[in-house]
Amino acid sequence: MFKAMKTRQPIGILGATGMVGQRYIQLLERHPWFEITWLAASDRSSGKSYGEAAKWRLDTPLPERIANMIVSPAEPSAAANGNQTAPKIIFSSIDAPIARELEPRFAAAGCAVISNSSAFRMAPNVPLVLPEVNADHLHLIEEQSWRKQSGGYIVTNSNCTVMGPVLALKPIVDRFGIEQIFATSMQAVSGAGYPGVASMDILDNVVPYIPNEEEKMEEEMLKLLGSLDGHTVKPLIARMSASCNRVPVVDGHTVSVSIKLGKPATREEILAAWAEFRPLARQNLPTAPEQPVEWAPQPDRPQPRLDRNRGNGMAVTVGRLRPCGVLDWKFTVLSHNTIRGAAGATILNAELLASLGKL
Repeated sequence: MFKAMKTRQPIGILGATGMVGQRYIQLLERHPWFEITWLAASDRSSGKSYGEAAKWRLDTPLPERIANMIVSPAEPSAAANGNQTAPKIIFSSIDAPIARELEPRFAAAGCAVISNSSAFRMAPNVPLVLPEVNADHLHLIEEQSWRKQSGGYIVTNSNCTVMGPVLALKPIVDRFGIEQIFATSMQAVSGAGYPGVASMDILDNVVPYIPNEEEKMEEEMLKLLGSLDGHTVKPLIARMSASCNRVPVVDGHTVSVSIKLGKPATREEILAAWAEFRPLARQNLPTAPEQPVEWAPQPDRPQPRLDRNRGNGMAVTVGRLRPCGVLDWKFTVLSHNTIRGAAGATILNAELLASLGKL
């Protein structure tokens, strides 16, 4: 069982008023290792109390301490109305064009920037990390110029749709290899942030296009499942095709996956690979699920409304494993897109970095 640190480490949230920023606040309210001491957002929010600047949209109350905090400018050395400057640990969830400008500033100022933004995920020397899958990729921070000059660095987590399939595929890759992956997503509206997709566009409808999503899914999945080779990551050598759709579900991304294996495997062997996949079992990380990949034996599961909160939203659920008439096997995987796929993933990366002495 994990233990609370004697002194909780101060963290800041960049993009604090957005949907993922709100998830950070919700998940960190009683975190044993980290304490929110700094909030930053756009110029229109800067200088206001958080309660005034943010329209809280989650199903738990906004903590009073957070509501009273003053939102700072999004600068590493800027303090607002007497607030302290940014702490050395920053959780970032801002749009990619803004992140490309701001995240390097924080890294150059000596901050550990643990990011949910897509801006630097595919940069050669920036680790794209899912702790159960490729924790060794964190070594790439040592190749970053900020690390050498100020001690700062950037670490990213993946696109919210990628995370579920990657967790399900990792134990299969390790045991049997994978040569081809075909994935079709059914993505919740919360993945688009707030206000997300207009109700007249999504109700009674499926939108078969999400800008840049298929490209992100294809390239990020292969990088996550790749191997560290010296100072770079060699992507998994596999053919990958993704089709992405927005569906009228609030939370929970569902992905149908078909795979061609490197060597034959029975249904029982694949189920065993999932059941025995517990790479963080001895890490004692507070946010890590005990069983990261949970099997749902019912013929009509997983379903977002019934399964998205497994493992406090940090476990992914797999079901419907069956032979594929084109490749070898096919199955369905579900993950909570704003917890496992976003805020929770960033927090878990921070916990791993803390356990390695990198914060």
